Amino acid sequence: MDQVAQVREKTDIVALISEYIPLKKMGRNFKALCPFHSEKTPSFVASPERQIWHCFGCNLGGDCFTFLMNYENLEFPEALRILAKKAGVELAQFRFEKGVSSEKEILYALNHLAAEFYHYLLTKHNVGKAALLYLTQKRGVLLPLITTFKLGFAPRIGNALSNYLLKKKGYKKEDLLKAGLAFQRGSDVFDFFQGRIMFPLFDHRDNVVGFSGRSLSDGVPSKYINTKETLVYQKGSHFFGLNISKEEIKKESRAIIVEGEFDVISLFQGGIRNAVAVKGSGLTENQANLISRFAQKASLCFDQDLAGQEAIKRSLPFLEQKGLTTTVIETPDAKDPDEAIRKNEAAFKKALRNDAGVYDFLLAKLKRLYDPKTADGKRKISEELLVFLSEIQNEIVKEHYLKKLSLELDVSYESVLRQVEKIKSKKEEKINSRSSAGLSRTREEVLEEYLLALILQTEEVLGIFTKAKDILAGFELSVPSHQRIFERLTLHFDKSKSFNGKLFAKTLPQELLSSFDTCFLFPLPKFSTSDRYQEEVEKIVNELRTLYLKSKIRLISERIKSHEKEGRREELETLKKEFSRLVSSLSK
Repeated sequence: MDQVAQVREKTDIVALISEYIPLKKMGRNFKALCPFHSEKTPSFVASPERQIWHCFGCNLGGDCFTFLMNYENLEFPEALRILAKKAGVELAQFRFEKGVSSEKEILYALNHLAAEFYHYLLTKHNVGKAALLYLTQKRGVLLPLITTFKLGFAPRIGNALSNYLLKKKGYKKEDLLKAGLAFQRGSDVFDFFQGRIMFPLFDHRDNVVGFSGRSLSDGVPSKYINTKETLVYQKGSHFFGLNISKEEIKKESRAIIVEGEFDVISLFQGGIRNAVAVKGSGLTENQANLISRFAQKASLCFDQDLAGQEAIKRSLPFLEQKGLTTTVIETPDAKDPDEAIRKNEAAFKKALRNDAGVYDFLLAKLKRLYDPKTADGKRKISEELLVFLSEIQNEIVKEHYLKKLSLELDVSYESVLRQVEKIKSKKEEKINSRSSAGLSRTREEVLEEYLLALILQTEEVLGIFTKAKDILAGFELSVPSHQRIFERLTLHFDKSKSFNGKLFAKTLPQELLSSFDTCFLFPLPKFSTSDRYQEEVEKIVNELRTLYLKSKIRLISERIKSHEKEGRREELETLKKEFSRLVSSLSK
């Protein structure tokens, strides 16, 4: 067995996926909301028997490697290394082909060396003295925190880092350019960051993916500049501080989400160690996906200006989609969390304890902005708030806030519900307007797939299959792959009375595996009893039998007409008898 097969064999796909998203057992399989596209009804299925996963919404699927590659945006070698480490498989002798993964490793190594270089200059070299004084005296950052967050300094000398990496470490100019650490002018390269305090940005696996550089002076056009997008750094995909705070976030099941690096550092210094910074104007969908792996509650503590309030609104849909409880921490006497905690630590910690539900916060803000006693005020408040309330995933929470809005505006609950329905209708119209060309399937195809799913996913495969086979005796399934799987099941049960999906799949030819996996993972509804399951099978089988009969009747009817036109009377009687028999069967 090769190393890839060993890792696959030792990795339980259900356990792996459960580290990232909550799974719910449904029959032989597990279901979840797909992490790769937005949905409200679970269409993501994982099979412990087949050790595969598939989403029936976006059609992605695969094994443990493809899940990790899609979720973490990794190349295969990176996913293999991570899973091998988890599984305890030694990859010391494994050789990877050059490609995207090896390029990423070069960038990680370069960024790590750059972070060490900048940190050394800040903490040990004369060139970093002014920056160190700025951090410790003006910003009040303690020396241990400078080490914890690996803060550094990029000197004004235009090629200090470039010379170090090229001459002492042997890297190529192209590597520095790809990492975003340098820019080219003529045939020479120069440091991208110059004369700035450096904040290295780590991913949650402790790789340095990029940097943010802050000017020592506040009066410059670009106070902060960030690494340009690279193979390992994409804007809005990481948090500053997550590599340090993730364990505390898990422990608290709560993430304090702030805007900037100094916010995180000051909170950490004040004993609040579950904070991360978005590094931008609001949380992105990628960041919401990432933080939902560590926390169940997200408390937003953005700057207290208008831009900060808008950032809350932009962030909310992504957090709601991931099912996170979202709250807002207000610091009215300070412009940001950094200033608030340095000004009055006790007051900030009290604000932290008194965080408001995000929908309560938005309603209170809107009531201050518009007069809820006037018709125009009611309209504006409801229009702005219902856009968010209509997206609440939990129906009980949604009803709570819809009722609260009706009371606050002094309008009927029914009128609020009607407005929500209008919003939903508009969204559904947009979804339905998307082209579905090429996606239409016959009723028979849909029912056959569903029937095979019912057969393959029950604990009583033999009994359910036998019942279906008896009712459909004399008919063939319309999709060739479905019919062949049906025939294979017949052969299987001629030799054995038990069924194991993984072992059965090994007996199938390669061309049938895709159809088999689709049926084996098909998301079935929940049945209250085994009798209800049996009833569903009978209903589907009988509908298929009726459809097959009608199809045969149509074909024979066309043949009768053709024979009558051509005067071929010798076969007419036989066809008419068959037609009568089929019509009679249809009425049974």
